[in-house]
Amino acid sequence: MLTKKLYYQDQYQRSFTANLQRSGKDGQGRFYVVLDQTAFYPTGGGQPHDTGTLNDVNVYDVEEVDGEIRHYLEEPAEGYHTFTGKIDWERRFDHMQQHAGQHILSAAFDNEFGLKTVSFHLGTEVCSIDLETVNLSDEEAAQAEAIANKIILENRPLDTKWVTENELAAYSLRKAVSVTDHIRLVIIPEFDYNGCGGTHPDSCGQVQSIKILHWEKQKKHKIRVYFVCGNRVLRQLGAKHQVTQRLTATLNAPQEKLDEAANKALQQIKDHEKTIDTLKSELIKYEAGAYIDHAACINDRNIVQAIFQDRPMRELQQLAKHITVSTTNILVLLISETDNKLQLVCSKSDDVPANMNDVVQQTLPLINGKGGGNGSTAQGGGDKTIAAQKVMEALVSQVSSLTQK
Repeated sequence: MLTKKLYYQDQYQRSFTANLQRSGKDGQGRFYVVLDQTAFYPTGGGQPHDTGTLNDVNVYDVEEVDGEIRHYLEEPAEGYHTFTGKIDWERRFDHMQQHAGQHILSAAFDNEFGLKTVSFHLGTEVCSIDLETVNLSDEEAAQAEAIANKIILENRPLDTKWVTENELAAYSLRKAVSVTDHIRLVIIPEFDYNGCGGTHPDSCGQVQSIKILHWEKQKKHKIRVYFVCGNRVLRQLGAKHQVTQRLTATLNAPQEKLDEAANKALQQIKDHEKTIDTLKSELIKYEAGAYIDHAACINDRNIVQAIFQDRPMRELQQLAKHITVSTTNILVLLISETDNKLQLVCSKSDDVPANMNDVVQQTLPLINGKGGGNGSTAQGGGDKTIAAQKVMEALVSQVSSLTQK
């Protein structure tokens, strides 16, 4: 016995009673019941499922499987033969608004510009349609949105009708239907005729409004248009206004000049970062001189060794370079440690007969590390499996043996 779909008889029905047909547990261990009738809409046609309760037990998913509608419950429905169902109406009506709004917006793009909708996604915050086109202009989007809102303002009826395959020829369908029987049309007179199994309000005015947010290019010559309808427009407006108010205070600029103020602030940040980089580079030059002056002499070679906390690899490389190009007969061993990682840079002046890549490759296994380089400079990093000082001792031992050869 197939489940009777009450949501097709009255999409505004918020509660109902029903008899148990069977209960079970699916392959994922989820408990479900099948009833003789239901007002719960199952996932399908781009529209998410309803939620609510059955005998005060939460229904968290609804699916149609082989004609029966499974209501997935947070706990097994043991001992019940009849159920009282209650729909989460706020969620249902939101879905009705978004789905109807999608019909209206897709028809506006199709009727005005011949842009076909090839897919629809109803998200928890934002909806999207994929248009079959490589480009969408600001003017086209604005015009389609204006047409859609005009249809809403006119409060045209939004009818549903069951037809046979032979009766389809009497309707100018926006796209071909995917079924051959039990065909349900959603009709906005003289505007849109479309096969759809979702729930919608019975008039366009209940969609309230449509707002296109933005769009982006997708693969295979598609444009994805993001939009919201109904109460979501108000939520988006409220959220964006709060952000605007905070930015107005932060940037000390009125709303109409926020982009100008933000660009100015970003440019100032870039200029400051450039200045900081320049100053850091100068400091590293002075730092390099200090390390050269205090280098240890081992086996007639000068060796700089230093361990830092949370110092970026880029600065280690800059410091090593400044040291090795500023003097001769010198080796540089630098380590930076964080809470759980070690990074190292090894370098030498051109006159030292040693291979820094070999030194690094022989040391990295101590820290399960990876890295590489060339004979003059090499670097790498790994886990802090041993103390940084132990890694430094290993490096010093290697370069000491190399300088004796």
